Amino acid sequence: MTETSLTTHDLLRQRYGDAIPERIISNAAIDLLLSHRSVRSYSNEPLPEGTLETMIAAAQSAATSSNLQTWSVVAVTDPERKERLATLAGNQNHIRRAPLFLVWLADLNRIAQAAEARQMPHDGLDYLEMWLVGVIDAALAAQNAVIAAESLGLGTVYIGAIRNHPLDVAAELRLPPMVMPVFGMCVGKPNPDRPAAIKPRLPQAAVLHREVFQPEQVPPAVEHYNTTMAAFYAAQRMNVEGDWVDHSAKRVAGPQSLSGRDVLRDVLHQLGFRLK
Repeated sequence: MTETSLTTHDLLRQRYGDAIPERIISNAAIDLLLSHRSVRSYSNEPLPEGTLETMIAAAQSAATSSNLQTWSVVAVTDPERKERLATLAGNQNHIRRAPLFLVWLADLNRIAQAAEARQMPHDGLDYLEMWLVGVIDAALAAQNAVIAAESLGLGTVYIGAIRNHPLDVAAELRLPPMVMPVFGMCVGKPNPDRPAAIKPRLPQAAVLHREVFQPEQVPPAVEHYNTTMAAFYAAQRMNVEGDWVDHSAKRVAGPQSLSGRDVLRDVLHQLGFRLK
């Protein structure tokens, strides 16, 4: 989703507050990336014909480890199925409202089946490394799809809560063994009456280390970000208690804060991943 009236500097200010990097190369692609925001309110407009296929072509153009392409995606438009998935994913209404809901999958089944058909060994798929490759491949593909959607004037939001009840999601989508739902994604035309804002990110000093990791630069960058987010919440009229550190610490406080995902390793075994 682009805003042609905003300059690169405008976009950088929204992304970083007053901690704007000094040297940024600007072009249309960079501005599109800087314009990203999560969209949770959609109009009733249908998607343009060919949107899904275009997004998947972009997704398949992403990098993939050893060309294994260890991902798949299920496109869901049926209202009743979206309703069930929305309920499983924390009762998020935007899943119901979006005309398209995508469930991105780490998929080792396809390679396993192909190898078995030729009676070739594939024990390497049983190791944690290959599961991780599938998750990374799915994430890379999905982000390409997001950029394609945004270039078409559409909005998206990732749904990590699809992992709250992965066994139920797998049953709903009839997933074979060795296929895991990694995250969902809503796709639709943004509701102009409820525009989404560009959310600030950590200063680059918190994430960018030159040559070696430099831990001393992280705490001041985090404190600066707390101030930036406080200003963002005030500008958005959001009644939020605490700062970014408070929110982040609560999110990782313990197994009770993981929304049921604390049993994910056991679930992965039930989905057919051995994780040696």
